Amino acid sequence: MAASLIRGSNLKTAFHRSQQASVLLGQQSSGRSLSQLSILSREGSDDFDALEKLFFSCIQSTDDESALLCLERLTRRFGSSNERVMALRGLYDEATAESAASLELSLKRYDDILSHDPVNLPILKRRIALLRSLSKTSDAISSLLQVLNATPTDVEAWCELAELYQSQGMSPQAVFSLEEALLIVPYAWNVHARLGEIIYIYARSLDGEAMFKQLQLSIRHFCRSVELCDDYLRGFYGLALATSPSLVNEASELAAGKETLLSLHALARRKLEQTLSAENSRQAHLRQYDESELSMVENLLSGL
Repeated sequence: MAASLIRGSNLKTAFHRSQQASVLLGQQSSGRSLSQLSILSREGSDDFDALEKLFFSCIQSTDDESALLCLERLTRRFGSSNERVMALRGLYDEATAESAASLELSLKRYDDILSHDPVNLPILKRRIALLRSLSKTSDAISSLLQVLNATPTDVEAWCELAELYQSQGMSPQAVFSLEEALLIVPYAWNVHARLGEIIYIYARSLDGEAMFKQLQLSIRHFCRSVELCDDYLRGFYGLALATSPSLVNEASELAAGKETLLSLHALARRKLEQTLSAENSRQAHLRQYDESELSMVENLLSGL
């Protein structure tokens, strides 16, 4: 299942916020604290977090000028040696790079910083992200393992490692990484759903008893995901897929009975249909999901 099937639309939020960048930045320069502005105060952010969110929104919507203004204000307020500011500066340089050579130069800057400060985690993570974008996956995995040796409770790093392993077809290692993440955040419904997806993909590459054993584990994680968040579209999508009648009818090795699995399928299908109906009744700008996400659900339902 595509990673785009997430709750709401981050891109819509980013675009909406970036459109107000000039107003927000102008109000701050006139003396009003950015954290008091309604678009950000709902999240209880301090000045750094508020400006950082605005910076990310501007980067996502390619408003480089406003992103630079945010970065300059953060630099003046917190200093150029602040680790988070350094990482944001690196991200800005990456986003505005015009060639692969410019990106390689950014990588060299990260290496220079880390040669003097090897435990600078924000820079370490930016370096890993850049390695991934340059298709240097093996180097990115090695760097992530180093990060996790230093900070084994970093959930974000475990999840990123899982995605890198999965991109290389190393599903068992990806599963292990997400299981480690769940030891730290056992109630993270999105991680349960992603783990269910990876196990499902792995199960479909197997045969016989081995496949059904993994399929059962996949279903368990999808169930846990929607138990923790009863309107998580991605969880219900995975549950409908993993309990599809075509699979259940040949699943004599599954511990759960066919009636139970078909009941779960009916529940997931009903929830997806309700979501589609509710979304289609709303005006486009009020929808919680993108058209592509809704189209994926429609295609799944029509193909089951």
